[in-house]
Amino acid sequence: MTDDRRREVGEGDAPVEDEIEESFDAVVDEGAERLQRTMRVVLATGFAGGLEVGLGVMGYLAVLHETDSHLLAGLAFSVGLIALHLAHSELFTENFLMPIVALIAREGTVGQLLRLWLGTLLSNLAGGWVVMWLVVHAFPQWHTVLEESARHYVDTPFGLQAVVLAVLGGSTITLMTRMQQGTDSDPAKLVAAVVGGFLLAGLQLFHSILDSLLVFGAIQAGASITYGQWLGWFGYTLLFNVLGGVVLVTSLRIVRSADLLQGRRRTAPDAPDRAAGEQG
Repeated sequence: MTDDRRREVGEGDAPVEDEIEESFDAVVDEGAERLQRTMRVVLATGFAGGLEVGLGVMGYLAVLHETDSHLLAGLAFSVGLIALHLAHSELFTENFLMPIVALIAREGTVGQLLRLWLGTLLSNLAGGWVVMWLVVHAFPQWHTVLEESARHYVDTPFGLQAVVLAVLGGSTITLMTRMQQGTDSDPAKLVAAVVGGFLLAGLQLFHSILDSLLVFGAIQAGASITYGQWLGWFGYTLLFNVLGGVVLVTSLRIVRSADLLQGRRRTAPDAPDRAAGEQG
């Protein structure tokens, strides 16, 4: 189909379907809102996200303890992703799509993106550590399954399998975010959260935040795991989570929406300067 014909079919000026244009605008607007948050809001939202994903970890451990089935436990973990969505909190790994698209559309700055990423990451980990302290002391019968779950990550040697599991972890949660952003249906968004939870936890993909909570819990429960071991695993997992989310999901959406991005950039050439002024 030619560009002219596509313009005839859709109401928008860009050579894409109206649904794609509406979805693109929603992604940019949401990304710009995240980029322009104050540090106080970033930290509070991230800390709450760490606490709420801990609900999913609690459900995961409960089902895994009773059934010894990671697949069923993965379904239980989706409670945490549902809580994140309904409570409007977020994980670090949810920020690979919308803020980057907003940045390319000149609705924010690189400094704002780095602040969002770093603030959300650290506050996610802090909130997760706190909730796991509560879980460990509330359910001592889960200590064994906690250690077994944590060792699946920290004892896996760095190599192709570990890298691919981390890439899949990053791409899975980024795609989940994209699916939720692509619909106005709340039931569909909840289905996306369940699918994401099942794949992430049920298949034991490497996810820098989710799996860190399991390691924190195991350490707090007295397992012979150190924070140094966690940090060694966390470092490469974080890197390949980012690559998975940005390369496999975000970059393809950017290519798909290239015409819309160009139009948005033309209408907001001074957006970074304006955003910087608002911060001052």
